This record gives sequence, structure tokens and C-alpha cells, in this order.
Amino acid sequence: MRRIPTLIVLLMLAATPALAWEHWGGDRGGMRFSPLARITPANVGNLVQAWEFRTGDLERRAPAVMKRTKFQATPLLIEDSLIFCSPFNEVIALDPGSGAQKWRYDPRISTEQRPANRYNCRGVAYWVDDQLAPNSACRARIFMGTNDARVIALDARTGIPCADFGTGGAITLETGQLDWPGEFQITSAPVVSRGVVIVGSAISDNRRAEAPPGTVRAFDARTGRPRWSFDPLVRNGIIAGHANVWAPMSVDEDRGLVFLPTSSPSPDFWGGKRPGNNEHANSVVALRAGTGELMWSFQTVHHDVWDYDLPAQPTLARIDTGDGMRDVVIQPTKQGFVFVLDRDTGKPVWPVEERAVPQGGAEGEQLSPTQPFPTHVPALVPQKISPDDVFGLIPFRDRAVCREQFAAARNEGLYTPPSTQGSLFFPMTGGGVNWGSAAFDPVNQILYANTSRAVQIIKLIARNEAEGYKALPGHDFGPQRGTPFAMTRALAASPLGMPCNKPPWGMMVAVDLKAGKILWQSSVGTVEDRAPLGMAFSFGTPLASGLVITAGGLAFTGAMDAYLRAFDAKSGAELWQGRLPVPGVANPMTYLWKGEQYVAIGAGGHSESGTSIGDSLVAFRLARPGEAISLWSRTIDRPGGRFWGKAILFALAIGLVAAAIWRWRRRARLRRAAFPERAG
Repeated sequence: MRRIPTLIVLLMLAATPALAWEHWGGDRGGMRFSPLARITPANVGNLVQAWEFRTGDLERRAPAVMKRTKFQATPLLIEDSLIFCSPFNEVIALDPGSGAQKWRYDPRISTEQRPANRYNCRGVAYWVDDQLAPNSACRARIFMGTNDARVIALDARTGIPCADFGTGGAITLETGQLDWPGEFQITSAPVVSRGVVIVGSAISDNRRAEAPPGTVRAFDARTGRPRWSFDPLVRNGIIAGHANVWAPMSVDEDRGLVFLPTSSPSPDFWGGKRPGNNEHANSVVALRAGTGELMWSFQTVHHDVWDYDLPAQPTLARIDTGDGMRDVVIQPTKQGFVFVLDRDTGKPVWPVEERAVPQGGAEGEQLSPTQPFPTHVPALVPQKISPDDVFGLIPFRDRAVCREQFAAARNEGLYTPPSTQGSLFFPMTGGGVNWGSAAFDPVNQILYANTSRAVQIIKLIARNEAEGYKALPGHDFGPQRGTPFAMTRALAASPLGMPCNKPPWGMMVAVDLKAGKILWQSSVGTVEDRAPLGMAFSFGTPLASGLVITAGGLAFTGAMDAYLRAFDAKSGAELWQGRLPVPGVANPMTYLWKGEQYVAIGAGGHSESGTSIGDSLVAFRLARPGEAISLWSRTIDRPGGRFWGKAILFALAIGLVAAAIWRWRRRARLRRAAFPERAG
């Protein structure tokens, strides 16, 4: 009898568009849950590569250009095609079963612009105009934002631009005065609600205090005419910009609401010219999709000087709170917090406390004395780092260097203010949770998220020292013009390039929201593709990308190594690995095609993280009768992989111990030779 409610929920879910994966997050609310159950923990080891499609960018683009790409696209299954965008905003439609190209559209963006957030396109949006006849041109439309600040509308069946949208199928956004053309771009997929297409923007951080505003714009989905705009930042005489929405947005079509995850004001690390809490920055903001009217706003960070903006798509779900079912917005953060808000009011479902945080900011700073802390759902990542947490493969070298970095920096836990001394940021500005967002299983009421766990050192540079300042290799430099300080940012890393904190550095976390309890945590990824001899130490890798959950009981995710992985959704056990040409730093998706379930992921690497770069979309399915299954898929501890990695690590440890003993005995012999009278 206990299975009956589950079966009813599954039948309801099977009737939703989630089966087709029509939206970037699976559904409009970004649950990233699929009711497909043909692939299960029992047969996932039989997955094989179905096909690989290459965009051709590696051959057609200059190596210097490819080194500035991030392949983060998640395809949609719509109109009997898999449709995705390349980092250069080419929209490509593939046959879902074979990966053969059906059509392709190239907006011909310039590769001379050097976009601040690299060449990147996370996805496209899909909309059907019910007012047009079924076979009309552009009845089904694809919308995409571009790296050069355009919004483009295409016929979803042919890829031909929709002539009635804007000028020849495109709108060029008014961006205002920029330092260079690539300072402003659109990286996340637009959303469409009630005939309105809504787009955010990505703007280069830490250039100046008086920076471009983070305006969210809405256009008529048929004509492209402007409908409304919304500047998230309440200015009241402050000098600041941004608070833009670079992360994916969510839509509640029934309520007619769009939910915006806003970012921090400019610049990130000194806010003396923007006193106060800086509403509605660092907030979940609910607007009327048709008019842009503000319905409510909930701020997750007051007066942000840590770059703790909201990077994740708000997840719209219906949850059991213990007091009945309730429609909510689930917002994970870079700090590892999970805020659960009522969808109609924005008020927290469970208490959120204002707690005192470290004070004593840089000269001219006006920090908020408190910050909001959720009390029911525990943080998904640790929020304090100590000298005892230092890591290094070579104790007397790596660890010593890391200890020196930690000792030299200010370190008072979460919300340690930036300083001229240098401050430890843990979690780092990349998360916690990042743009990959969370996934929610509505049947079992479990939230899943990929998390990163690494330390950064942020240092403020006095203005008189900032002119001509040469940042060290691996250090970001931001001039923060119009303020007393420039800034540098770097990963706290050992001489071997590994994070200074103990692994794992990337973990998948499962949370029972109702109970407020973490169910399990599993490390994701190895250093196999970076370490000598392919040593696959299970240290986990930082995880900017997200995952997909299936009714079959699996969680699929990529990582910074070149594998797609499947985990048991109940236990967190890693069950399968599928080799990729390069790392898949993108959100995977799953779909049903001609009776077979497929799992697909963009495998093009991530230039900012130093991975190898590619241009592939890869799909897997269960092996057909008589089809061979490779050893890569059958085993986790495969030859050349973790087994040998662990063996070499063990041998290295034995060698270090033997060397230490040899040195000790040699010194003892020298002492006896120098002072024979002490012998015996």
C-alpha cells in the first residue's frame, strides 16, 4: 500500500513536459528530475556510448580562441530534436537517436571581443505560439541570448530566424558605456512566460564602482518589442552598478511569476560607496512575468563584499513541510546555505536567524553587523577552515607552504571581511553551490546538489600601489576603479597546484528537507586527467556544474575529470563511469527516444579551470543485445585508474617513511662519528 502514492506521483509526472526535457532545468522550475526509469542501479553498468557529436570548433577556431571557452550547454529535447548552443552561440539540432546534425544556425559572433566570462552559452529556451496554426513558420521558437548582447529567435524545426521578431529575428540590447565590448554578455538561457521572453546578463566584475546596471529585460515573444525592464538595485544615491542576473531564472506559469537570482553590486570586495543592505541585490526576486511588477524579494546577503551572489537557478517545488504540502522556492547559495521560501510571499518556510558576523572592514567600509542564517536545513559545505585542515602530498613542502598562506591571512570564519592583509574565503567565491543549481526528487522529497570545497585568498591593494600592479600567475586582478582599493583573488594552493585544504574538493550532497537532515555525501571526480601517470586519487574535483535525478533511482553528473558518473540516489554509492573525450563541465540531461532512455552531456571542458578543451556532445544508452560493454563502464577500480593510483600513493608514502628513517639513521651515524665519547 505504501507504493500506491509513489505510483500516482509517477503517473502524474509522466504526463508533464519533463519527459521531453523542454527547459534548461528539465521543467520551468528547474527541478532537474526525470520520471524515466528504464536505467536503474541494477542495469546502469550496461550503459554504452550511443553517439558523439562534435561541433567542429576545435578544427575551425584558433587555439587561442578555444582557450577562452566554457562548454556548459544542456540540450533540450523538443520538436523531435536535441537542440543546444555552442560556446560561440551556434544553435545545433541533432537526431536524438544517432546524433546526426539536422540543422545549424550561426549568429557569427566576433571572436575578437574577448568576453569577460569566456565564450559560453548554457542553453536555449523553447516556446510555442498557440495563436498560430500547427504548421506555421516560427510557431515553435527557440530563443537564445548571445555573447555579443543579442536576443535571437529561431524556428525550432528549421533553425531559420523568425523574421517578425526584432530585426530579422534578433534584438541588440542597449548596454550603455562599456570598458570593452566583451564586458557585457548573456550566458544563461532566457525564460519565456505568457508570451514574454525574459533575459538577464553577465557583466565583468571588479572593474569599477560606477558600473553598468544589471537590468533584466523582457520582450514580446512574437515581435521582440520591449515589454518591461527591472533594475534589481535600489540606488537611493549610492554609487554602484550590477546586481545583475547572470544565473538561470525560473518561471511559475500558473502564477505568472518569474524568479530572479540576483548578484552582488559593484565592485565585489569594497562597498564604501554603497552603504546599507543594497536591496534587491543578492536576493531571490519574484516579478510579474507580464509586467515586471515586483511581488516580493528576499535577501540572502546584506551589503555583499564577498562575491556571494546567487549563482543557482531557484528551484520551484511542492514540498512536505511537516505541516502539509506547500509550494516553495528553494535557493542554494555559494556559502552552502539552502533557503526555502514560500512561493507567494517570499517568507522563509523555516526560521532564518540574523546572526552577528565578523566586523572591522577595510577603511571606509560599512559592513552589515548581521547576516541571515537558515536554521532548519544544515549548510551543505563546511564554513570554517583552520590550520589543522591544511593538506599537502609532501608534508615538509606542500603543507608548510599552505600553512604559511593560512597563517598570513585574516581568518575568522564565514564572512571574514576582505583586507589588505589578505583574507581566507571558505567557501570560496565559486561555491558551495554554483550555476549547476540543485535537483529535487518530488517523489522522495530529497534535494541534491553538487558542491565545491576550496579556499581562496582575497587581498585588497591600496590605490597608490594599484597603478601598474602586476598580479602573480594564477591571481585575478580587479582595479575596482573609483574606490580606495584594487583587489587580487587566488586559490590557496600548494606548489603542486592542489588546494591547500583537505579533500574532497567536490561532493554531491543529498538532503531530506522535511527532516532538515543531510542523508549522504559522496566525493565526485578524481585527479586522473591531471596527475602524473593517470593516478586517479579520489579527491573529488570542484563542481560548478549540476546533476540530474531520475525516477530509476540514479543521479548523473559530470566533473572536472573526463567522466560522466552515475550514483545511487538512495545511498550515494558511485555505480558507473562513462569515459568522455574531455571533462563534461555541463549539466547532463536524460530523455526517451523510440523506447530507449538516453543520458547526454556536453563535453567541451572549462578553460578557467584549466581542463583540456573539446567540442563534443555525448549520449549514452543501455547496451542492445549483442553489443559489447567496455571495461571503462564495468568497473570503478579499473586498470590504470584508481587501483594503480592508490597503489602508487601507498608506495610514495612508504618511500617517504623510508627516506625519513634513512635521514635519521645517517644523522645518528654522523653524530657518533663527530662525538665518539658520547657513543654508548
